[in-house]
Amino acid sequence: MSHAPFETLAPVYAVGALDGDDLVRFQAHLRAGCAACEAVLRESDEALAALGGEATPTIPPADIRDALLRRVEASSRPRPRRFRWVAWAAGSAAAAVALAVFVSGMVAARYEARLGALARETARVRQEVLREQATLRDEVAAARTVAELLRDPGTRVVALNGLPAAPSASGRVVWHEKVGGRLFVSGLPPAPEGKTYELWTIAGATPRPAGTFDVDRTGVASRPVAPAADDAPVTVFAVTLEPAGGVPAPTGPMVLGSK
Repeated sequence: MSHAPFETLAPVYAVGALDGDDLVRFQAHLRAGCAACEAVLRESDEALAALGGEATPTIPPADIRDALLRRVEASSRPRPRRFRWVAWAAGSAAAAVALAVFVSGMVAARYEARLGALARETARVRQEVLREQATLRDEVAAARTVAELLRDPGTRVVALNGLPAAPSASGRVVWHEKVGGRLFVSGLPPAPEGKTYELWTIAGATPRPAGTFDVDRTGVASRPVAPAADDAPVTVFAVTLEPAGGVPAPTGPMVLGSK
């Protein structure tokens, strides 16, 4: 069971205002040896003792005393031991006000902390959901694009094989010479700091940059690929590791390549 309900019950128990099931549960919780709740009760004792010391003791009128005695005799449930503080401080109106402020302040502070934590967690979850929604929208759009491409007889699917720099990697390019296509890769390790992966299309012997990308924590990435500017047929696709931002010509190790 969460400890949070007992954090709220402790200040109320400290002033003898717990009864029923809450009292039974809290006393069982104390017997189990909760150091946090014992600390709250000690703080309450000290505060109430200070209030009692400042107040001038008074003797209640006889009718009030008799009424209190009748209530005690009629009760079959043992009252919390901390009622003695309430009786001690009852002679001072100022002490009663200060006691109420003390208890309400303690409870309010605990709830405020819990509400603050809940608000932060809600904001974090909301941002995560928004990111997941954006990713899902991108994936749906990519799937539609690929489906349209695959309906065209001029589309081909080119396999990319992992090279010695990334032997576990693989990929494919769904490609149409006129409209471009989409790259899919998996098994690539995250690029080192200051580096990125760059795709190249090769027509003849000249590699042309076709965009940079980064993989997620599972080594997966997907990105659109624009058609070649000069409409020259692409014969080879390759991926290299390059400085962040990309370069106009390959400089780093090749990690994926088509045959």
